[in-house]
Amino acid sequence: MKVLVADLIASQGVEELRRFAEVDLRTGMTPEELLRVIPGYEALVVRSETQVTAEVIAAGTKLRVVGRAGVGVDNIDVAAATRRGVLVVNAPTGNTIAATEHTFAMLLALARNIPDAHHSLKSGRWERSRFIGAELHGRTLAVVGLGKIGWEVARRARAFEMEIVAYDPFVTAEQARAAGIELLPLSEVMRRADFLTVHAPLTPATTNLIGAAELALAKPTLRLVNCARGGIIDEQALASAVAEQRVAGAAVDVFTHEPAVDNPLVKASGKLVVTPHLGGSTEEAQIAVAIDVARQLEEVQQGRQPRYAVNAPALLPEELEALRPFLALAEKLGRLYSQMQEPLGDIEVMAGGAVARYPIAPITAYVLKGILEATSEERVNLVNAQTVATARGLNVAEKKVFEIPNYESLVTLRVGETVVAGTVEYGEARIVRVNGYRVSVPAAGIWLVAQHRDQPGMVGRVGTELGDADVNISGMEVGRLTARGEESVMILILDDPIPAAVLAHIRAIPGIVRALVVQLD
Repeated sequence: MKVLVADLIASQGVEELRRFAEVDLRTGMTPEELLRVIPGYEALVVRSETQVTAEVIAAGTKLRVVGRAGVGVDNIDVAAATRRGVLVVNAPTGNTIAATEHTFAMLLALARNIPDAHHSLKSGRWERSRFIGAELHGRTLAVVGLGKIGWEVARRARAFEMEIVAYDPFVTAEQARAAGIELLPLSEVMRRADFLTVHAPLTPATTNLIGAAELALAKPTLRLVNCARGGIIDEQALASAVAEQRVAGAAVDVFTHEPAVDNPLVKASGKLVVTPHLGGSTEEAQIAVAIDVARQLEEVQQGRQPRYAVNAPALLPEELEALRPFLALAEKLGRLYSQMQEPLGDIEVMAGGAVARYPIAPITAYVLKGILEATSEERVNLVNAQTVATARGLNVAEKKVFEIPNYESLVTLRVGETVVAGTVEYGEARIVRVNGYRVSVPAAGIWLVAQHRDQPGMVGRVGTELGDADVNISGMEVGRLTARGEESVMILILDDPIPAAVLAHIRAIPGIVRALVVQLD
């Protein structure tokens, strides 16, 4: 794998990349330079400086993965990456503690006027009465966004004996209550808060989430902190509210456009503490996120799903480990169907038995990958399989059945009247149904699948044709629908490809109804 590192990351992360990849460090490139060089790379690693636009992704004809050494991916066009089948990964846990601690540094600096007091004393003035601050103890802290960092901030706020309220539409009241947090609508959070800290991702729904209307609800003693993403709080509205003393102050580490030297929050008067995006800037965090992204790129190189894929079905590590063999099976089922020369129509994917306890979306994505990759000019993978299916007008349904006969787990693909199914036994993916035929065949290698009348000598005649052509048979399975004399199927596992002339001879054998070659690897 050729990897381009376009932003400065910890040297430990670069060394981790070099264990398995050819790495080029080219930081500080202009957008034009990036467009010029990106066609030569399979992976791109960035922090927040480099903008990975749709144009960059389109130019990266070999690009498989973009790694963000940090949490936010707002500098990456994730939608464009998804359409092109480019995986986007980030490192959401590596800087959690760093961002949490910086949030409290900003809270305390703002509450106790530390930056202004520092500059005053350094200028030769002793102005104790000018810098009377506010205590956190007993005050109400509002947390907007209860993700990993939001939860950690709330935990530490309890040590200050603060009352904690929160706004997060994706957290239940029961979850919040169990953590000692009162979940409220945003308007009520704005009215109640003495301190407010933002920890939501930047999305269309959260852009300017806190604007002039929300700030008008606040107490004049409210102090706000944003160490999440610039643009969640309307910067001009906040600068005006601070300058006009409609709120007591703000501490901001992130901005809509960075470097932010001309930002209204940097230039505004009033009690404002600003830092140049330092939330994740600790030695420990930089090392952690760089190594984390490097290891995820290695997982991509090995054909495995990385832990923190932004634009692929999300899985917990234990779910991924349990599902891994079934994902391989699902892709083989899709490949099998795609080579059965049946018309493509509405698709149903069923997870049955024990595997139904896990998310089905990744299984469906791998089935679609197996079906579509052989017939699509564009790259089809876990990232964009559903997008490609939708673009082709395919309806995809998912189903779970928790109790099934005969198997501990079963994955079934149905397209119209065609059904193929498989299971995993001792870690090996096996096909156990082809239409009405019950079989048990390893889901690997080259198959000759021949439907034929159930009569003596059929397997021998096919075997003779293959033997005369020096094609070795390494395994065989025969199944039939019902009674002797009706239609049967033979699946021969081959060590060698079948020449076209030999396949034509097999199809001409009396009693052969249909014969086709399937390549599952």
